[in-house]
Amino acid sequence: MNAHTQAYQAYATSSSIKSTKDAEIEIILEATRRLKSARQKRKDDFPAFAEAVQINRKLWITLAADVANSQNALPADLRAKLFYLGEFVQEYSRNVLKEDLDIAPLLDINLSILRGLGTRTGES
Repeated sequence: MNAHTQAYQAYATSSSIKSTKDAEIEIILEATRRLKSARQKRKDDFPAFAEAVQINRKLWITLAADVANSQNALPADLRAKLFYLGEFVQEYSRNVLKEDLDIAPLLDINLSILRGLGTRTGES
């Protein structure tokens, strides 16, 4: 998950230097918060909802590209699982925008990743 975090860290100020893991957590948390907030406003503000879904899709495109890189240090089986999760997120997101599907699976995936990174999400 280096590409996204490196870009994030490149724009961070010197007073807010974070570890790679902390940056990853912050980026995923922000995408998840946006999804959760947009979910509640879907009917009233579809453009904001679509934007939140698109931000999450871009996050997962970046994550999938990073784990597809042979120099990624994660174990190959974990990289493959994350890549396929990214594929699912892309397909499901397209369907969410075309149909009236709930975004709960997208939120669940992000929250599971955050738990895997050792973050307390406050979700059950």
